[in-house]
Amino acid sequence: MKFTAISLAAWAALASSTAIDINKRASALEVTLEAVGNSKVKASVTNTASEGYNLLYKGSFLDSSAPVDKFVVSSSSARAAFNGVQLRVATVNEVLTAENFITLEAGQTLSTEVDLAELYDVETSDSYTIQAQGALPYAALNTTTLTGSALPFTSNQLAMTIDGAQAKTVAYALKTLDKRTRLQTCSSSSRASTLRTALSNCASLASTAATAATSGSSSKFQEYFKTTSSSVRSTVAARLRAVASDCSSSSSGSTTTYCNDPYGYCTSGVLAYTIPSQNVIAYCDLFYTGLSGLSRTCHGQDQATTVLHESTHAPAVYSPGTDDLGYGYSAAQQLSSTQAVLNADTYALYANALYVGC
Repeated sequence: MKFTAISLAAWAALASSTAIDINKRASALEVTLEAVGNSKVKASVTNTASEGYNLLYKGSFLDSSAPVDKFVVSSSSARAAFNGVQLRVATVNEVLTAENFITLEAGQTLSTEVDLAELYDVETSDSYTIQAQGALPYAALNTTTLTGSALPFTSNQLAMTIDGAQAKTVAYALKTLDKRTRLQTCSSSSRASTLRTALSNCASLASTAATAATSGSSSKFQEYFKTTSSSVRSTVAARLRAVASDCSSSSSGSTTTYCNDPYGYCTSGVLAYTIPSQNVIAYCDLFYTGLSGLSRTCHGQDQATTVLHESTHAPAVYSPGTDDLGYGYSAAQQLSSTQAVLNADTYALYANALYVGC
């Protein structure tokens, strides 16, 4: 996945191949997808506003530093499996740097090409649909302080017929570990202690949030998940109960946790990441140095909610695992109910709000 001189990409997420309109709201970002090869897609985004933006790109469709989930790709029968990495990106102004942003001037169009076969299982010849949706936080031009707002976007729904045999010749972008290297889950006693505390706090937050999702304030649930439907409340509660269960033990459970960065995806601004195909969760240096154990700030990031966020990504904890459609409260507020239920940060934000009393 390489960016052109005027590049940008498109990124993703729905529960199915059916297009879901983000409330038909006007957006400054106009994203279009077109097929340019057997499994290659060109994604272009145009800033239709009269002002420029400094977009927080890490973990989004703009991120070429890691094989992140850029689109929703579905065959005629099911959503294509994703074989990449999902991140939790810092939205704390104090730790954000210029490296975490990309500039999109007024009227500018940026484009990139993505080979779907590097990221998704498209190895069965079929007709596929591809779409990009989400929301991006942003700062004013030449600054790194988030404005507290986000820009929603939704692309056209692209239909492509992919030759599975040809797709099989494309290697996955996900890094593989050297089989000769024997990794320890945590060789640092200090980090191990921090993670045990974070896991315990995650279990408590998730359990409280699960109860609230089932029988707590309907208006608070509506704020984060955009509905008061009993079936949605049940789904959210079930996922949170599963997270609470997995976080309840540091020696067993459905996921493998590393207190370091075995795959090398801890680039600037990344707190942690999950590889859902392997149910592996890894925590970056910034998780230890940039976050408190439990934040008392509404919608603040901390170690406990970062563990909760990452746990929702793992399909072994609860299937399907969540996506990254928007980081932070402002982006999460741009999502539809269907998207919010699949957005990892929405669960972290909801749990934090209940703990703090937002």
